Amino acid sequence: MKRSVPIGILYSRSGSYARISDACRTGALNAIAEINADPSRSISFEAIERDPAGNVDNYGPLCEEILRDTPARHIIGCVTSWSRKEVIPTLEKSGGTLWYTVPYEGYEASDHVVYLHACPNQHLLPLLEWTFPAYGRRGYLTGSNYIWGWEINRLARETIHAVGGEVLGERYLPIGSLDIGRMIEEIRATEPDFILNSLIGTSSYAFLKAYAALGAENPRFSPARCPVLSCNLTECELDDIGAASEGLIAAGPYFHDGSQAFVSSHEAAANAAVSTLANLLEAAEENTRLPIAALLQTPAGLQSRIDAKTHHTPQPVLIAQVRQGAFRVVHSGGLVAGDPYLSQPVPNTLRRLRAVS
Repeated sequence: MKRSVPIGILYSRSGSYARISDACRTGALNAIAEINADPSRSISFEAIERDPAGNVDNYGPLCEEILRDTPARHIIGCVTSWSRKEVIPTLEKSGGTLWYTVPYEGYEASDHVVYLHACPNQHLLPLLEWTFPAYGRRGYLTGSNYIWGWEINRLARETIHAVGGEVLGERYLPIGSLDIGRMIEEIRATEPDFILNSLIGTSSYAFLKAYAALGAENPRFSPARCPVLSCNLTECELDDIGAASEGLIAAGPYFHDGSQAFVSSHEAAANAAVSTLANLLEAAEENTRLPIAALLQTPAGLQSRIDAKTHHTPQPVLIAQVRQGAFRVVHSGGLVAGDPYLSQPVPNTLRRLRAVS
């Protein structure tokens, strides 16, 4: 008989970033189904789902509900860094672990979080290093008004200045806001070499559509001359953006080429989170309530890809551009270990970058 292990799923089914949540949820639930159907597995997972409905105030209470009212000690979930930081105090109090499966801004290494996607040395810095010689060093920065937008743009600003470039504008919107007119007018007036788009969800879709309209009006703002860059946009959102995504350049650990199992890196990371957790819990035998720190000290944990100190994972560094409606990889930087505090040497062209906490 398989041992049944409850596992929390904490993704929003609605709200401005529902496409990302749905991709993560799909990856996690498919992995659970595969593990439960595999006769060679000694455990099966029971999904304990809660839906925060895109409201950041719901994440902490729902995380607490899972950890208080069920035997689950591991939760796959959260999309925004805001929601991740909302649940960390509850995880610390209850001895739970969050498996986080989307890109984030770095400068964190919680004992209660496993980071399954890319951090800045795996997305932003390689993207900018590739962009500068190709397009120039004069950037315009957009972002959603919370920690992801603030920190990604802070690092971008430092990086641009470190190579003698210039930030021509920097503007933020509340999550879900569609008020992108002022951004577009500032871009029209300043004529940057590239735009770093750190908006999320519906705000990002509205911006990209408005910018594509500007490019159709003035070729100075076409993808060939002034592309939009992203560290968080994946295939799961392209349908909502439509033709306006053409020419978008993104960094990430995975892009779908038509033959792979997962539609996006969000789905792939969530699937990997469940599979990795299953491997660790199987090796722990009866101790299925162990926190991640203890699991990483088991033989299976020591052989896993998870860094025991930072709980980050190595990721392929890929840069891709949307061409004819799909991402096509234009650069591969190999496998890079996660370095959330930028403690390791940065690329030669960015040598003067300072790590600021």
